[in-house]
Amino acid sequence: MLRDARRAVIFTGAGISTESGIPDFRSPGGYWTKHAPIEFQDYLASQELRREAWRRRFSMEETFASVRPNDGHKAVAELVARGTASHVITQNIDNLHQESGVPADRVIEIHGNTRYAKCLDCGMRMDLEPIRVHFEQHGDPPDCPACGGIVKTATISFGQAMPELEMALAEEATLACDLFVVLGSSLVVYPAAGFPVIARRRGAKLAIVNREPTEMDEIAHLTLHSGIGPTLKAAISAL
Repeated sequence: MLRDARRAVIFTGAGISTESGIPDFRSPGGYWTKHAPIEFQDYLASQELRREAWRRRFSMEETFASVRPNDGHKAVAELVARGTASHVITQNIDNLHQESGVPADRVIEIHGNTRYAKCLDCGMRMDLEPIRVHFEQHGDPPDCPACGGIVKTATISFGQAMPELEMALAEEATLACDLFVVLGSSLVVYPAAGFPVIARRRGAKLAIVNREPTEMDEIAHLTLHSGIGPTLKAAISAL
């Protein structure tokens, strides 16, 4: 399938990042079974919940700072570099695709990025380190230095609208692809999980690599319940 593809799209979920040591938030025993997600509207309404959200984020800083791209990320970067894949649509927020060498303009982050923050009012982008220093000194995250608005990690929270630009780019790439490869996604979170269906209906081949079965296995041309890194590394070596 990869040999025949001229414009593949790679769609990645938590399963590719767990192979780098990032915990799966959704699975049984995952982070969200121990800490209930903070809804977007609650984040806006409550200073205390904003404080808790930043406490949680900085408690994960050591993990995010230490993880590195694995063989799966590197194989995806190779597919983009070869011109086999046009884009990477990712549900992940860890920036590992960019760190593996995929150009930023080829990565479509539909759930945002936890490696920086943005003002929810004016959109100003901010580094996390000054926010962390301020938080540790004062116990509260700072307001936006440009407009005084609420600052949040550049991720999409429960109840927050999906990013319009990224969703449009993802749909455009999906409609144009001839092969749609799902890596490490359970395909239960919508609207993101709708992209494989769109690709399939447009005539693209659909391949799914995920350790556990998904609801879309029955419509896929190929399903592999195996590790992403070893599988893709072997596939790349055979091209």
